Parts: sequence; structure tokens; C-alpha cells
Amino acid sequence: MRGQARRGCCLAIVAALASSGSAFQSADLFDEIYARGRPLEASIKTLTGRFIEESTSALLSKPVVARGTMAVIRPSQIALHYQDPERRTVLIDATTLRVIWPSRSLDQQMPIGATQKRIQRYFVDQSPKQLRSQFAIVATEASDRKGAWLVTMVPKRQQIREGLSKLELWIEQDTVMLSALRMTFANGDTKRMQFDEVRLNPAIDAALFKPNGSLD
Repeated sequence: MRGQARRGCCLAIVAALASSGSAFQSADLFDEIYARGRPLEASIKTLTGRFIEESTSALLSKPVVARGTMAVIRPSQIALHYQDPERRTVLIDATTLRVIWPSRSLDQQMPIGATQKRIQRYFVDQSPKQLRSQFAIVATEASDRKGAWLVTMVPKRQQIREGLSKLELWIEQDTVMLSALRMTFANGDTKRMQFDEVRLNPAIDAALFKPNGSLD
């Protein structure tokens, strides 16, 4: 259950970050990025796209790579439809995380209301000054992605560090949109998600938030 709770936190963070523009910037690039990102952040109501997820663990001989599609309705609805290597669906709302994994005969729900409130408090409902009081933040030009900034956030609070030891965000300089993120957990495991073909404010079919929904 501890691993599932951590995964729930991870996916809820994805939901928040994927639609949050530039709310996570350090003072190094604050003026330009925050000024550019605020109007975009305020305008986003829905988004869809594709993702590639790479997970590493000391228990794995090599990273596990999965691909799929996502749909987000702000502030808290998210659907991740994994297509490769196995089909599965993760559905999140303000109170519940549901995982449907047919090949494992799994259909499980768990409450995440408290987790969602913590994410809202620590990541979303924060000014840059307040964020810097919670995290050590460094923003630089990304060395591994041309035309992107890399924002690294290290939690200062022990409560956060127990689950998440570092969060890295790649933000495109031309659009000020999040293009990738990597979470490093307290035990050294990592999860990296890259987002492609992102569409802002499309009409979203309610079927995407059902177990068999997909953009395809």
C-alpha cells in the first residue's frame, strides 16, 4: 500500500503540474518566466496529450518504459491510459485514485483526498516566494533539452522528503509549458514523464474518464 500511495501522489502531482504553466520557478528566472506563464496558467481549463513514462528502481535490472495518452480537466481530474507494454488505466479525481489493469485482473480504488489537499497546499496554491520557503529551487538552461529550462526543487520539509526527495521540471522556453518531469523518491527510485502532442483547452469526451477511454 505504501508504494501505491506514493504512486497516487506521483500521478496527482502530474495532474497539477501538467496544467500549471510556470508556477514553479526560482528567483533566477522569476521575472521573465512568471510574467509570461501567469496568463497561460490562468487560461488552461483542459488539456490532452501523449506521455512516455520511465521508471527506475534498485529492484529492476533496467528501466521500465510505458507509453500512453492523458486527459486533464482542472483542477483535479486526470486520466492516464497506458497502451504499451500493457494496457491499464489510472483515473484520478479530488478524492479517489482508481487503477484498472486487465492483465492482472486488478480494479482497485483508494482514497487520496488528503494527498490532493497537500499537493494543492505545497505545489499549487503558492506564490514563488512561498514555494522557495518550502523548497530549495534552482532554475537553469537545460543541458539535455535545447530551448528548455530545467527547474530543480528539493523539499525542505521532512514530511515531503519522506516521499519525494527531488522534483525536476523541464519547461519549454517558447511556450512556457511543462514538457517533462522527473521525481526522485526517498529510496532512490525515479519516475520520469515526458509529454508530447499536448493540446490546450480541447473539448474532452467524458468517455476518456472511463476505464476503456483513449485518445486513439
